[in-house]
Amino acid sequence: MQTSNALDNAASSPWIVLKFGGTSVSTRARWDNIGRISLAERAQGRRVLLVVSALTGVTDILKALCDAPAEKSWFEKLVQQHAVLLADMQMVYAMPQTQAEIAAIFEDLKRHLVQVPALGESDATRYAWQAELMSFGERLSSTLGAHYLRAAGNAIGWLDARTQLRALQADSASDWSRYLSVNCDAKDGTALAQALDGSAFWITQGFVARNSQGETVILGRGGSDTSASYFGQMLRAIEVQIWTDVPGMFSANPKRVPDARLLQLLDFDEAQEIAATGAKVLHPRCLLPVREAEILLRIKDTERPELPGTLIGPARSSSSPSVKAVSIRSGITLVSMESLGMWQQVGFLADVFAQFKAHGLSIDLIGSSETNITVSLDPSDNLLSDGVLQHLCEDLAKVCRVKVIAPCSALTLVGRGIRSILHRLSEVCAEVGAGRVHLLTQSSNDLNLTFVVDEARADALLPAVHQCLINARLLPLDDPQVIGPSWTALNQVKHSVGESTEPWWRTHRHLLCDLGQRGPQFVCALPAVRQRLLELKDIRAVDEWYYAMKANAALEILHEMIDADFGIECVSQAEIEYVIAHFPTLPRTRILFSPNFAPREEYACAIALGVQLSLDSTFALAHWPELVRGQSVHLRLDLGFGGGHHAKVNTGGDRSKFGLALADLTTFERLARELDLRIIGLHAHLGSGIRDIEHWPRVLAELASIADRRPDIRTLNLGGGLGVPQHEDEQRLDFSALNAKLLALRAHYPQFKVRMEPGRYPVAESTVLLTRVTQSKSKGAGMYIGVDTGMNSLIRPALYDAYHPIVNLTRLDEPAQPLPCTVVGPICESGDVLGEARRLPNCEEGDVILIAQAGAYGAVMSSHYNLRSPAREVFLSAEDLGWEAI
Repeated sequence: MQTSNALDNAASSPWIVLKFGGTSVSTRARWDNIGRISLAERAQGRRVLLVVSALTGVTDILKALCDAPAEKSWFEKLVQQHAVLLADMQMVYAMPQTQAEIAAIFEDLKRHLVQVPALGESDATRYAWQAELMSFGERLSSTLGAHYLRAAGNAIGWLDARTQLRALQADSASDWSRYLSVNCDAKDGTALAQALDGSAFWITQGFVARNSQGETVILGRGGSDTSASYFGQMLRAIEVQIWTDVPGMFSANPKRVPDARLLQLLDFDEAQEIAATGAKVLHPRCLLPVREAEILLRIKDTERPELPGTLIGPARSSSSPSVKAVSIRSGITLVSMESLGMWQQVGFLADVFAQFKAHGLSIDLIGSSETNITVSLDPSDNLLSDGVLQHLCEDLAKVCRVKVIAPCSALTLVGRGIRSILHRLSEVCAEVGAGRVHLLTQSSNDLNLTFVVDEARADALLPAVHQCLINARLLPLDDPQVIGPSWTALNQVKHSVGESTEPWWRTHRHLLCDLGQRGPQFVCALPAVRQRLLELKDIRAVDEWYYAMKANAALEILHEMIDADFGIECVSQAEIEYVIAHFPTLPRTRILFSPNFAPREEYACAIALGVQLSLDSTFALAHWPELVRGQSVHLRLDLGFGGGHHAKVNTGGDRSKFGLALADLTTFERLARELDLRIIGLHAHLGSGIRDIEHWPRVLAELASIADRRPDIRTLNLGGGLGVPQHEDEQRLDFSALNAKLLALRAHYPQFKVRMEPGRYPVAESTVLLTRVTQSKSKGAGMYIGVDTGMNSLIRPALYDAYHPIVNLTRLDEPAQPLPCTVVGPICESGDVLGEARRLPNCEEGDVILIAQAGAYGAVMSSHYNLRSPAREVFLSAEDLGWEAI
């Protein structure tokens, strides 16, 4: 670790406050990082104040000692943890006085542990004792850090934070909050400036302060963050930095949602809401001091200081309505109060809320009707012991009926202009509303929308709702100032040398620009199809592959599929006849007919032609018994769940028209026995654009458990729905991991063949839609870029809000203009939008616009609406592209 000597900053130099959390101070290597980070700031001419938390886990040990002060094992564990760190530090530097000073602190702790308040003493006395005990963690970590940094050659001073941070005395506060969750007055920094005069580098404790009686008090959860902000306010620092073990704030908890995006730029309001609604990386209390003093706050990763982190500052005037994050708070308690007498009763709410005040409880969310008011209590802001709740309910019962609902979780969408985008939240509402919602509130400042649900649902809801926000384009993914890489991308292993992650069209820009001048065209690179088919065939756990030809029925594509030994899955009589007409030698058993609400004639045709037949209801058995008698069929089941990038591509659950409900399986089997109809396979396709590899093993497990008791069944069809990454930082599905999971399950069910039937995955990325700019205009806070084809060629964005990457191919390397662009076609419909909020360079008439991932459900769904001809199809071979044949 590099060192810095003496007082190398002038007294007039600006201050920067660096706070380091528990994980950042728990190892010698991380203290080396702290030294390097501090040195870099001092090299910029800044004076540095370090604010440190206790070592990881220490606060929990101290809490345990509060409950069991005589438990020697906790005390010994505390001593051991600090001794290990000190020994590691002394492997690098001689620190002769450190051992004695740390031992003295532990002697103080021993004395405190035997001074436990006696039974019958006041709550205030007991909480004061706990606050003093809880302060020892920061005393130890800051002392160790100061000694280590001095040994490295730094002239660093140690400051007792309690001499500077004074707790505010709130008359309405409970004894618990007056000692264990205080606020401080940090507006006057004169005394602090005098205390720090003469040195450019200091270290102090977070989390602790003193009250007016001189007693130690603590700032509660996240208190070290708040300490840093108080110090920043008093010093009028140029910036407060919170250094932790993650790169910043994310659009969701990244440990639960790997696709969560780094939020690189937030305003104070947004950060406050995200922190207050569950993001533990930052405590909401820490924002008020820096906001009042107009100081920037930055969150950084101690292990990876090169990452940009999250910068929090004043609001941008150009911010458009969007959602920045979805967060969850668990352990929420709802108190529901009902009374027919509250309607238009003057003072009823005052009486009710007075009871919460009397019990020292802070209310968070509120919902009301003519006869009911329901409020939530957040355990992070309240002492929610059974005794407190019981006494509250007893007092409330005097004026109304009371019901406590717990445990709950509050799922909150945070962003700007929430009310103006409610119409785009239909998918989110459908996802959350699929289960019970106890309370729904929308904040008066228009910064959040909160659903309170059963706590058991929260873990599953968080990633699902985050994906809904991406699908609806409510996260501003195309604003690189605001949205950074995903958690997965920040932590991914680099690709091996020679492995290209660029789409094929980037290396053929000039060819495509020339083609684009000839009018709207779907341009398909057939070798790209071949590459995806090879990837799928590497999933050895799958015995049979079928291509869902509805995705792209072009003959060139079907040739690729059949050459790769894929069967063809059809959903109409016309598709069956088309395949047979063009591939007469293809065995009929390699064609699977999976109709849905098709007319009787189509079933009869399929049976006559001898193709495989899949049924998904009892209707044919009940109404056309002679048609299906004696047949062997596959049965498509609805397993009760589904997935995908949009509600309209989710093909599982009660809201889907596809599949036989499991509740009707017994009826289907009874009718089948009467007709001598054999079920030889089970089939479950439950959605499109699924990017969770756990989906298909789950489907296999469900189907296998059903089939295991039915000896005629030999094939299990897991459907398709393999997701394609839409954004540059999204990872491809890990087929190696998927293969391993499927093989592990198959070991338990060796009697079954496994089948899959992808449609979009093998063809989507092979094709781009080329179109030319016709006009552009500014309107509102953005630009409209018009092109010469629209939803008549590519209806996916209008039909189910599908996202397609869009670039100006003519000006591919030019910087983006500041205004977000909406790319639209010439069709006379408001829904004729190909992409919203895109960052494009200035677009001129005639520029070629490329819309990627257009190979699936593109040309096959096009129309002549408005009597405009859709884009024509062009197929490029390996020779056309100068590629070696695959």
